[in-house]
Amino acid sequence: MASTTPQASLSFPRETFAKLSPHPYLLAHLQPTAETSKPTRANGRSPKQFRQPHVNNGSLTHAEGSAVVRVGDTTVVCGIRGEILLASNVAGYRVDKSSAPAAGPGYSEAKELDLLVPNIELATGCSPAFLPGQPPTTLAQSLSTRIYSLLHSSGLIDGEDLRIWYQPPDLSDQYKMEEHDTESIEPEAKAYWTLYIDILFISLDGNPFDAAWAAVVSALKDVRLPRAYWDPDREMILCEDTLSESKKLQLRGLPIAVTMLVFRAKEQEHGRDKQHWILVDPDTFEEGLCDESVTIVVDSVARKTKILGLSKSGGTIVGKDEMKVLVDLAEQRWSELSQLLSR
Repeated sequence: MASTTPQASLSFPRETFAKLSPHPYLLAHLQPTAETSKPTRANGRSPKQFRQPHVNNGSLTHAEGSAVVRVGDTTVVCGIRGEILLASNVAGYRVDKSSAPAAGPGYSEAKELDLLVPNIELATGCSPAFLPGQPPTTLAQSLSTRIYSLLHSSGLIDGEDLRIWYQPPDLSDQYKMEEHDTESIEPEAKAYWTLYIDILFISLDGNPFDAAWAAVVSALKDVRLPRAYWDPDREMILCEDTLSESKKLQLRGLPIAVTMLVFRAKEQEHGRDKQHWILVDPDTFEEGLCDESVTIVVDSVARKTKILGLSKSGGTIVGKDEMKVLVDLAEQRWSELSQLLSR
């Protein structure tokens, strides 16, 4: 009589189940069958748990300012270099100081003259979705646009730090022109600093905007611009090489961007069909399963939270009550990141 051996049960590793059925895989973690188990995400974090950030400034010695920000497996390098834009090359620009505020309230010289130029590079093999040698992706362009918009809307950089002034000498005594005094001689803006903000993703595992913005803020805090002055004899801008003569930017606050997603359970029959979870600091796996996202930009002024930006896309779950919860989470993230960025 022939003996029969039982066949081995068919089993797959967790990674295979995540690829074959991603939504049920994440739902099984957030909706455990055991009542004593707490909801967790596939990456082991709780729904409202952020990844640990790491910040390192001054890594690029050839740049005016630089920073490396790592959040989980998302790593961003930001380098800032300054170039000089002569005021004489700006069409229709008046160099006297009295003309600067004539543009009226809300006028941004940095935006009008395009003095802040961010650029994001993703095609570096940072993830399987972005291969080297490819043209700029839609994500890279949209991130650059969002960074550019937030730089100006937040008023982070004081336009005065980007101006290069020249004080003409008082020649009234030499020519015996007593009617001319020193107060009538206005300083002239001979040039401006243009900051090129290059952002390079070394690795990408979700939440690119928050990481990129944190790298930009950290790099701006690290910027030291050399002392630049107008030489009337050579009729050109010269810069001092001495580090002690350089100056740091006077940033207006410390805005932090916080992105959160909403994961929804699919339609079911037994009353559990309307469940949803707010997932903070999402990774790439979670981003592909959520259709509603909220990004909040907050800053703390005199120990009071100030919302500088709010954007929401997709979905219908987040309303007035949920928004308060999201703002509280953003305040928590600001407290964590501000300590690292303020070093």
